[in-house]
Amino acid sequence: MKNYLAILGLSVILVGCGSAKPKVDDLAVNNPIVTALDLTAVVDDKVPVTINPGRFTTETVTYRLPRVVQGTYSVSDFGRYVDDMKAIDYNGDELEVSKVDTNTWTISDATKLDKLTYYVNDTFDIESTGGIGGENPFSPAGTNIEEDNYVLNLHGFIGYFDSLKNNQYALNVTAPATFVRTSALEDRGMKSSADGKSITSSYFAQRYFEITDNPMMYGKLDVEEFMVGDIKIVLSVFSPNKVHTAASQKETVYKMMQAQKNYLGDVNSTARYDIYLYLSDGSDTAPKGMGALEHHTSTVVVLPESSSKEGLAASIIDVVAHEFFHIVTPLSVHSEDVHYFDYNKPTFSKHLWMYEGVTEYFAQHFQVYEGLIEPADFYNTIMSKIATSKNLDDAMSFTVMSENVLEQPYASNYYNVYMKGALIGMCIDILMRKESDGNRSMLSLMKELSAKYGKDKPFEDDKLIAEITEMTYPSVGEFLRTHVEGDVPINYNEFFEMVGLTLGETEVPTNYIFAGGQNIIFDGDQEKGIIFFSPMVSKNSFWASEGVQPGDVIKKVNGTDLTLANAQQVIGGMFGWQEGMEYSLDLERNGEAIVLKGTLGKATAISESLVEDENATEAQKAVRAAWLKG
Repeated sequence: MKNYLAILGLSVILVGCGSAKPKVDDLAVNNPIVTALDLTAVVDDKVPVTINPGRFTTETVTYRLPRVVQGTYSVSDFGRYVDDMKAIDYNGDELEVSKVDTNTWTISDATKLDKLTYYVNDTFDIESTGGIGGENPFSPAGTNIEEDNYVLNLHGFIGYFDSLKNNQYALNVTAPATFVRTSALEDRGMKSSADGKSITSSYFAQRYFEITDNPMMYGKLDVEEFMVGDIKIVLSVFSPNKVHTAASQKETVYKMMQAQKNYLGDVNSTARYDIYLYLSDGSDTAPKGMGALEHHTSTVVVLPESSSKEGLAASIIDVVAHEFFHIVTPLSVHSEDVHYFDYNKPTFSKHLWMYEGVTEYFAQHFQVYEGLIEPADFYNTIMSKIATSKNLDDAMSFTVMSENVLEQPYASNYYNVYMKGALIGMCIDILMRKESDGNRSMLSLMKELSAKYGKDKPFEDDKLIAEITEMTYPSVGEFLRTHVEGDVPINYNEFFEMVGLTLGETEVPTNYIFAGGQNIIFDGDQEKGIIFFSPMVSKNSFWASEGVQPGDVIKKVNGTDLTLANAQQVIGGMFGWQEGMEYSLDLERNGEAIVLKGTLGKATAISESLVEDENATEAQKAVRAAWLKG
């Protein structure tokens, strides 16, 4: 996922759309919807919002906040965060407002409606309290309202009238003059207040989709702007404790984006790409969901602030690269479900294997293809994805899962789009290279589909696999029908054989919470409320050398008490541990207190991995070379 950010003329519009009564023939359907967020008037951690749609001629209108937003495959219910919804007529009096459901309001006597006003709470705070009913939005799709930072995923603040989703939007955001502000939404200028303490920034969107597709970040930000070829990159970082800066990650982002551009070649790309990076400090009101959400020209990213510089760089490459590759699919190649997205009652495409799976495959494959990592590292990633996918339902039709992703048992298998979905992309890539003597690939297929469809022309969901078969080879069609539409698990060894790889044991680098692959070294006891080292810890070279034993109860990590309640936060922070850092663990073994402290050393594990087959034929080696290096 990845998305994402004439003054005088607009000011005339904004003034003209105040409480003065418009002419009868000024129909709402022909007017821009004038919206305003005032970050200087926050009350009880809630931002006031004003929606001025122009003149309605119908007696009743419906206003909604999104139930689901694009790029997410779960219910967010942004209407839950709206308080004190009021409809004001042209005399300043209130009209009747009826709340139909969580996200929907109807306004009677709509011909008298001048504007809507309401307050919006942020989702980051709600995450810390366990929510207010229903699921919490995925953090990168959420909102933040703090004194020094505002994450403005606009779908959390601004809704739509059923009949006016294609109307233009004029947006005013008022904020303290000291704030840094970044947005890829079309800028129509800024105006200072009379006392100079605040600035109102004006933006323009062609339709509601552009409101949802262009996040913003305001506050005490650290921003770096630089060019990668013909793309302007804007990196906006909020680090609450000033642990990281945009400048410290600029080189990482530059090298990554340059490699991605080289990998994509002539795929049409955006002139500007915004990366909004919020670093969570793990506090009570900090977001808990790490990852990113894609948009056409930007991405919102949430990662732990506790990461080392190197650990953060590795996460950025892994996460942001995935989001940027979404410019291929679904942003350039997508179905009617995506193109005509219904924020209230969405239907979902059958092809998450392509939208998320192939995108994740590209995000891993480009790294070896462009020389950012060694083949052995790429092989380890593949094996890790295979291991994880086997822990999910490996005999579930991917197209059926995709189409029903909000329902069980499919929802709990959504994570497999990043595992088996990426492996599906790998298998098709290998097949394409083998069938074409190295001349065609998964990427070349996506380029052909982009040329055939593009961002403004959706494909028909039920016809895609037949189209791909016609565009490629019978073997690709058979694979898709058997392993993507069908429920037959993939025998990956058949594909490894095509590229002269075989299974063997190797010593692989790992971190301080795994013993190779997805073999986590911790376990927990709900009844006792404890977390302890599992038998897998013996396979992690560092912890084995420190004398850690299976069953050792972990009481503290770097001085912080470890409980079931904060385990995700504390152990998640260990993802950022790097060799050479100082650490301490307070353990309990058979009732005895044990303290480990010192410097983190290299961590490795003996793991089943892919190795190059010494008996590979020249033909197999040629396919492998085409696969890894082109």
